[in-house]
Amino acid sequence: MVDRTQLARLGLFDAKVPRYTSYPTAPHFAGGVGPDRFVEWIEAVPEYGNISLYLHVPFCRRLCWFCACRTQGTSTLSPVDAYVDTLIDELKMLRKHLPKGVKLSRLHWGGGTPTLLSPDMMTRLIAAIRETADFAVDAEFSVEIDPNEIDADRLKALAAGGMNRASIGVQDFDEKIQETIGRPQGYDLTREAVQMIRDTGVASLNADILFGLPHQSNAKITETVQKLLSFAPDRVALYGYAHVPWMAKRQQLIPSDALPTPDERLALFETARRLFVWDGYEEIGIDHFATKSDGLAIAQKTGRLRRNFQGYTDDTADVLIGLGASSISKFPQGFAQNVSATSAYTGKIRDGEFSTARGHAFSADDMLRSRLIEAIMCDFRINASEITNSFDISRAELFGMLNDANKRFENLLDVTEDGLFIPQQARTLTRLIARSFDAYDLSKAGHSSAI
Repeated sequence: MVDRTQLARLGLFDAKVPRYTSYPTAPHFAGGVGPDRFVEWIEAVPEYGNISLYLHVPFCRRLCWFCACRTQGTSTLSPVDAYVDTLIDELKMLRKHLPKGVKLSRLHWGGGTPTLLSPDMMTRLIAAIRETADFAVDAEFSVEIDPNEIDADRLKALAAGGMNRASIGVQDFDEKIQETIGRPQGYDLTREAVQMIRDTGVASLNADILFGLPHQSNAKITETVQKLLSFAPDRVALYGYAHVPWMAKRQQLIPSDALPTPDERLALFETARRLFVWDGYEEIGIDHFATKSDGLAIAQKTGRLRRNFQGYTDDTADVLIGLGASSISKFPQGFAQNVSATSAYTGKIRDGEFSTARGHAFSADDMLRSRLIEAIMCDFRINASEITNSFDISRAELFGMLNDANKRFENLLDVTEDGLFIPQQARTLTRLIARSFDAYDLSKAGHSSAI
């Protein structure tokens, strides 16, 4: 790895940069993309093509303090039941505009806490999805599962509906850290949830953990990783905790003086990374790990790894449709986001109109830079021939951009006639390198730490 002094000089410990799950990033979405444009883009999906579907469930029984997602607390299931009815109505509207023969390659339920739904709600929602579009032969149906909010009946309902990948959030198993971030979740409770998932026959298991949490140390993250490895997950996402209390007010409950320094964050990441690699996991991009047989590892080897709002994916569909409050859709033409407030979303759907409130229509420059950034984030390389064959840019113009990026990073990158490559020792800088290809003003958006 590049030494700490050079990393500091290049801005790693001070910079705030996007995670680049989209380009341009969501803070740059604006008006001009509404329900009419959303319908136009849906109807432009090729007949018999594949799409991905994301359903957002914003409700939680309790609100974790570390979370910056669009969520709201509820003590009863009545608002959740009403919300499921609204999602079903939105699915019916979608079905009217989808071209003939479209199939689902990926279905993901996120939140919030999707497992807050009762078995009956799950069954009704899955039935509505299957009436909207058939699953593709190799379809993947994944659900974010809170071990605090799951039982055998709900898992059976999901498995019966086709769920074949479960994703559990761990964050950290240390009790003091859990107390500080408002997320009590013991190891035994999590182990029991994993066993229930396995018992239902769900083939694949994802897990998320965080580094950079308050009171976290190398010893504590080592223990958490070792406990997590006892579950033998197929994929792990090792995310950096983003402390953005100006955006997520509940994070004001987390003492900032207990957070590790940027240099300590890097050490925490490296400690966890080494443990996953030592246990035989493949490194996927900047923050994921997967078993050699997992789809992500295969996609990385074959050059099919992609990046979307859920992070890294092996999904090759060009269209991702987001349903529910605040959900974001991606089309070849641009992004479309639903209104964030649940009440406003519900009102729009009840009036028979999609709730698209903002978005972004791609320019030619957006599409070029989006691919450059995705290539860096997924493959750590930019293939010059791919870019010049796919976009209206000359080799001279492209290599001008690549050489400028290399100079900005003190010639740490490899620029050859084939393109640009980020060597292993410089990969900690990947998000910063990606930022050098971003044409938008980042000063207006509250992004997270570069490490």
